[in-house]
Amino acid sequence: METIRNVDVNRLHDFKNHPFKVEMNTELCELMRSIEKEGVLVPLLVRTNPYGDGYEVISGHRRKEAAIWAGETKVPVVIRELDDDQAVVAMVDSNLHRENLKPSEKAFAYKMKLDAMKHQGKHLDSGALAQVGPKFTDGSQLNEKGNNTSTINSNELLARQVGESVAQIKRYIRLTKLIPKILDMVDDGKIAFTIAVELSYLSENEQYELHAVMDLEQCTPSLSQANRMKRISQSGKLDMDAIYSILEEEKPNQREQIKICASTLEEYFPDDFTPKQKVELIERLVKEWHEKQIKDNGRNR
Repeated sequence: METIRNVDVNRLHDFKNHPFKVEMNTELCELMRSIEKEGVLVPLLVRTNPYGDGYEVISGHRRKEAAIWAGETKVPVVIRELDDDQAVVAMVDSNLHRENLKPSEKAFAYKMKLDAMKHQGKHLDSGALAQVGPKFTDGSQLNEKGNNTSTINSNELLARQVGESVAQIKRYIRLTKLIPKILDMVDDGKIAFTIAVELSYLSENEQYELHAVMDLEQCTPSLSQANRMKRISQSGKLDMDAIYSILEEEKPNQREQIKICASTLEEYFPDDFTPKQKVELIERLVKEWHEKQIKDNGRNR
């Protein structure tokens, strides 16, 4: 039976490679004020620290930090003995429900949990399933309670658990291939998710060169530019000159646009004119006006 104990905060260590960031924001300040008034109401989940003394926090990193800020020296914990894979799954599951998770947090959380689930699956494939119950021809089997359960791979199971498609989870995991500087830009909203996925296929050195060019030119690639860099990288020809050449191209959304409401000019066009014909006519008339201006200016000299 698990019991709740009060443990010195100095004996609590963050989970190794914990992907969820603890930031000093409004939510943490509110949590700190709540702890100042009522203490830590929900115990932290911990396990005996496998890397040294004290305990490793599985769930409750934000509560621990808020408690420290609130001046608490001890916090309530539930100690549960879990192996590495079980601890990873529990740690990720306890945090994925949080709102406003950053792309990098989801990326590393999905990767960590998927790796743990696959590792657990290997143990099951090596004999544990045979001990649970007979497997049937449709891929299902009986568990220890005699219930029929379908066997699905780890990717599909994770997709069901988090409410994402298998393809989307794979895209998120691609982000773990990005260098920290570019991943920070994704978290800050400076680079869109789909563009970041394309950039993840660049080598580490190519990504550092790309970041240097983006920083110098104060620009980011469009989706088509990112896709082109990915293809050039795969051919082994992406260098800083190629990156410069691609990023220097004017993107459609960077061009100055003049918008004219169609109804404003509608009465001047024939009824059977298509939008393309209207644009061509406007371009021709503006060109003729421009040429006339040049001629008139020449006569006045």
